[in-house]
Amino acid sequence: MLDADLNPDELPGSDDDEDGGDELYEHHRIIVDRGQELLRIDKFLHARLRNSSRNKIQEAIRACAVEVNGTPVKPNYRIKPLDTITITLPEPPRETRVLPEEMDLDIRYEDPELLIVNKPAGLVVHPAYGHWQGTLVNGLAHHLANLPTGRNGEVRPGLVHRIDKDTSGLLVIGKTEFAMTHLSNQFFHHTIERSYLALVWGTPPGPTGTIRGHLGRSVRDRKVQAVYPQGEQGKPAVTHYEVLESFGPVTLVRCVLETGRTHQIRAHMQYLGHPLFSDATYGGDRIRVGQSNGAYRDFVERAFALLPRQALHARSLGFVHPTSGEKLFFEAELPADFAAALDAWRDWAAVQ
Repeated sequence: MLDADLNPDELPGSDDDEDGGDELYEHHRIIVDRGQELLRIDKFLHARLRNSSRNKIQEAIRACAVEVNGTPVKPNYRIKPLDTITITLPEPPRETRVLPEEMDLDIRYEDPELLIVNKPAGLVVHPAYGHWQGTLVNGLAHHLANLPTGRNGEVRPGLVHRIDKDTSGLLVIGKTEFAMTHLSNQFFHHTIERSYLALVWGTPPGPTGTIRGHLGRSVRDRKVQAVYPQGEQGKPAVTHYEVLESFGPVTLVRCVLETGRTHQIRAHMQYLGHPLFSDATYGGDRIRVGQSNGAYRDFVERAFALLPRQALHARSLGFVHPTSGEKLFFEAELPADFAAALDAWRDWAAVQ
């Protein structure tokens, strides 16, 4: 009996997915039939799961991504009637092929299992309609010709999460099947540490706070995410924030993701009444605090010109290395456009 099998067609595939770590891989829950005979779990799952090789199943088990009745098991575990099996696996392969393209990638760390890349704003992460070339995936396909899931031109060269096209910052890329599965499992269980820097309109309440509200596609505009506070639609989403620096009309905040939904920070901050500065999708590309005229308006327009995209940067990333078990932590400095806009607001605030 298959209780839940996420349809690959429902996975995010646009060029504007914010940190879709919780949504980039299948999640299966299988309740074993009453009449099932004793059988090795790797054989059982290989027969039940589409597009999953025996080796991929065994790697998932070794990465503790397969649990029986809430406990990780070994490949030789023999399933019993009414066992509940849960599995997290990387996103299923697509038919589309990726053309490797030479690209100047800002790689901050690399070893045989994974790499960390600092993505610039404006670079699409994943091929999708209208962006089949010139994406980070195309560059990765060239850099790592033998990616575990990139062989034969498949569309999944090691991605376990994404950030928006116009968001800058850190991404982790798995280079082996085991690393991908291990990292995906950490994302699924929310043990990955991720922090973002965001410049928002106004000042959020308190020095720290937490935004809770289900996120799902807006019924008015399918391109944006809406917050459903009662949870009647969408998926649970939790964002923690800390106020770092206030400039009056805008505030620099640090956001820590407990979940990783599409546009999570952008939608949550807009729901709180503090959309990201220069975020055209969520209403931050116009003056939200202060008079819309005179010298102030001219200054804000110059600040928009310095940062013509949402003020969001994936600052840090922490996780457990798939093979060594070591806790790794990386940080990326603010890119030039974000830093320039921030300096402009500091200078403005200093003379007010």
